[in-house]
Amino acid sequence: MSTIAQQHTSTFSVQDLELKLKQVRLAHPEQSLPSPPSSDSGLSSPAESQNEESYFLRSLKECLDIYEEPSRPRSESLSLLSDEEVIMLANNGNIAAYALEKLFGMDQLERAVRIRRAIISRASSTGTLESSSIPFENYDYSRVLGACCENVVGYIPIPLGVAGPLTVDGKQYPIPMATAEGTLVASTSRGCKALNAGGGVTTVLVGDGMTRGPAIDFPSAIQAGKAKAWIDSDDGHEILREAFESTSRFAKLKSLKTAIAGRTLYVRFATTTGDAMGMNMISKGTEKALEAMQKRFPEMVVLALSGNYCTDKKPAAINWIEGRGKSVVAEAVVPGHVVKTVLKTTVKDLCNLNVKKNLMGSAMAGSIGGFNAHAANILTAIFLATGQDPAQNVESSMCMTLMEPTGSNGEDLLVSVTMPCIEVGTVGGGTVLAPQQGVLDMLGIRGAHPQQPDQNAQTLARIIASAVLAGELSLLSALAAGHLIKAHMAHNRSQANTPAVSVPATPGAGLAYRV
Repeated sequence: MSTIAQQHTSTFSVQDLELKLKQVRLAHPEQSLPSPPSSDSGLSSPAESQNEESYFLRSLKECLDIYEEPSRPRSESLSLLSDEEVIMLANNGNIAAYALEKLFGMDQLERAVRIRRAIISRASSTGTLESSSIPFENYDYSRVLGACCENVVGYIPIPLGVAGPLTVDGKQYPIPMATAEGTLVASTSRGCKALNAGGGVTTVLVGDGMTRGPAIDFPSAIQAGKAKAWIDSDDGHEILREAFESTSRFAKLKSLKTAIAGRTLYVRFATTTGDAMGMNMISKGTEKALEAMQKRFPEMVVLALSGNYCTDKKPAAINWIEGRGKSVVAEAVVPGHVVKTVLKTTVKDLCNLNVKKNLMGSAMAGSIGGFNAHAANILTAIFLATGQDPAQNVESSMCMTLMEPTGSNGEDLLVSVTMPCIEVGTVGGGTVLAPQQGVLDMLGIRGAHPQQPDQNAQTLARIIASAVLAGELSLLSALAAGHLIKAHMAHNRSQANTPAVSVPATPGAGLAYRV
């Protein structure tokens, strides 16, 4: 035997071979596990499968030694461990399940999600997550990390439909709607058809300003009053404006509104935010402005950067009156013959129903901004499709729907929606996710506008208001004609006990939502 061969024989042991075999099962353990022993039935028992699994499972001490090896990065050490071994370390408290992405590194994000699913599943009472139908593979988690979600275990696909197209300010747009409510897309499409027949929708942007309203305590009401007077003065406003606008080239302070309750002062900052929805931007600016204010009033105490005077994700009269985000009015004229042939009702019946339902009925209920039939339905579906914050549908869907006869003999329908609080953006938040970016691309408003910062976000708000107008028109027509239940039975009836067909049946003629 040669000298080289003798050296190899003496330095490579059986233990080394076993270690190499164990390390084969790295990120893809299913590819390295040996096949279970065959039985007469061709199947192995659970005990035999468990034995095969445990053959490769190193002890806790061995795994810790590999994981804590100081000569290499943690991500490299984890690549030497199987999924089951990482799970064992997590269950022992050596690895935090919420920090898996950080430990694995950007090239193993899906593996981090897969392991977290197993950890959570095995600790739960049902134990279903690990093998559930909740998808997790083939998703770009790099866009989610540090931006959209934590402790990720997968993603939830929602059906995406397209209503329309709808002509808005002379340009046609498809209306993207992510929803699980049958009839919604079909109904909105019917409204689009009626609006297009009259030349489409015209919109007016009457306001644009995101708000933040901190709560500030003072030792007494007198001192709080002095601070209020200072903010309302030209000098105080200018000092706060300079501090606020120093934080971003897009943040331009538009107004400051103050109110006092006892010794607590509330200040509602309103600012433009470019094409971002702007909550982070305005929070940063507000914090800087309060620092400048504290130099003037050192006794003040900032209780909360958001004191519910904004108001975010809650119904509030101040949003309805003052506006928040984009304030839009969308208007259209629908010819009388279209009301009859497409909407299957009359101008007189529509106007009467709108007054009795949307105006009087909502007033009887003490509604704030709820003078509409179902604005939240359309707005939320578009929010989900375009990466907006769905919780902001609370104030964003505030809407007043108005209808009146128009034309020489009142034979046509003038319809409008007024929406003072549409909170949207085309950069940041959920708009960084690839599918949502694809939807924004379809609308031609992805990202920041190259020449006019705020143009894309404002266009999205105009599209949403116009789509709400279509949805309102169609639903009210269905109610006026008595077709609502028939349409829901055809499009939205549960089929839990019936196998789904691959191609839905064509709805029968005469249904309210038939386009």
